[in-house]
Amino acid sequence: MKRRIAVSACLLGESCRYDGTDNRNEQLLQMLEGEEIIPFCPEDFAFGTPRPTMDLVETETGVRAFSNETGEDLSDPVIEYAKDFFDTYPDIALFIGKDRSPSCGVCSAKCYDEKKVLLSTEGTGLMAKEAKERGIEAIDAEVYLGGV
Repeated sequence: MKRRIAVSACLLGESCRYDGTDNRNEQLLQMLEGEEIIPFCPEDFAFGTPRPTMDLVETETGVRAFSNETGEDLSDPVIEYAKDFFDTYPDIALFIGKDRSPSCGVCSAKCYDEKKVLLSTEGTGLMAKEAKERGIEAIDAEVYLGGV
């Protein structure tokens, strides 16, 4: 029986990275053959492509994502997208996020303090956090591929 696996769209070859490129990963695609793949990209959906980059910042109210160009808090559209996505696909068996992404990174996103001092390189992106909170197994693509 096919599992439903949510995969960062850039890993599937969609040109939805902040700079309009992709992170297509042939090895990942081969490993996922026979599974039902559900692509996602909260940043492309919320802000379009290309777009300014954003970083995770630890604030008094928790970890938020801020635009590196404007300093605007961009968290809410990403969080809303994630909730809607998982409500639409409640039977996701596995979430594979793009490592280091402030939206999709599971355990590899950089997190800063409000003065932009690096606190951690093991943060969880906003959409990955929603997946984990719902009890969905969540891993970074690099982990899935054995550190490739």
